Amino acid sequence: MKILHLDTNHELLIKQLTELGFTNHEDYTSSKEKIESKIQNYDGIVLRSRFSIDKQFLDAAKKLKFIGRVGAGLENIDCEYAQAKGIMLIAAPEGNRNAVGEHALGMLLSLFNKLNKADAEVRAGKWLREDNRGIELDGRTVGLIGYGNMGKAFAKKLRGFDVNVLCYDIKAGVGNENAKQVSLQEFQQEVDVVSLHTPQTPQTLNMINSEFIKAFKKSFWFINTARGKSVVTTDLVSALKSGKVLGAGIDVLEYEKTSFENLFSSEMPEAFQYLIQSQNVLLSPHVAGWTVESKEKLAQTIVDKIKSKFC
Repeated sequence: MKILHLDTNHELLIKQLTELGFTNHEDYTSSKEKIESKIQNYDGIVLRSRFSIDKQFLDAAKKLKFIGRVGAGLENIDCEYAQAKGIMLIAAPEGNRNAVGEHALGMLLSLFNKLNKADAEVRAGKWLREDNRGIELDGRTVGLIGYGNMGKAFAKKLRGFDVNVLCYDIKAGVGNENAKQVSLQEFQQEVDVVSLHTPQTPQTLNMINSEFIKAFKKSFWFINTARGKSVVTTDLVSALKSGKVLGAGIDVLEYEKTSFENLFSSEMPEAFQYLIQSQNVLLSPHVAGWTVESKEKLAQTIVDKIKSKFC
């Protein structure tokens, strides 16, 4: 079987697949059109998020048996059409869930203790202790929207704190010893922190909007390490301005390109200008699952799944 690799990944990926008897070709620079012109020669492709895999591409992939996504989400692939053509979809949420859990926790603790603000002030020669008095996580209720691999990983990280952890998910029966599953109504009545851990689907696009935010009984802190397009940024900014959202840790942005490799290429949106100037907002460039360890684990997960299905 021949595999075409469209993005660079950990070296073990190609090394181990070669040892298993697969023929591996690499093309990290050609246009989508050029890849499409030769994809009929391959049984599998492995990519991160370089470009979308649409119907036209899949129709050209006459021999394709699987698509390996070195990451968690599959929103850049026309999954329904691929599956209708008998193409197996292989993702690796197990590979970076621990990294995402740690990043979410780091963002939350940094916000509570104003670490980004305090750091900038000390570097500027300011020593403002009272202005940087933090708050503690213990005694609060943390709510997780989406309780799959990522949500469960974050809940596990919270076990060392004296917190109440609730989860809301469209799937029934996903709660465990680390989080109690509740209705959306109970969730919105109780939580002090909202952390988003949902995939990008038609149901989650623009999910965090003004109506959704206003339904919460209390003002809350918001963490998003999931997908940027699940949040209407202008509505989040309005909530930050009003105090309904007390602070936000944002690893993903509505304005990201679909490859996740760049932000917007046009003029900076007004809502984003507000975010970068806010002292109660912490930003990172879609790196919650982007650690040295997760790079290796993601690749190993893809190898193991390909091996289990095709060897």
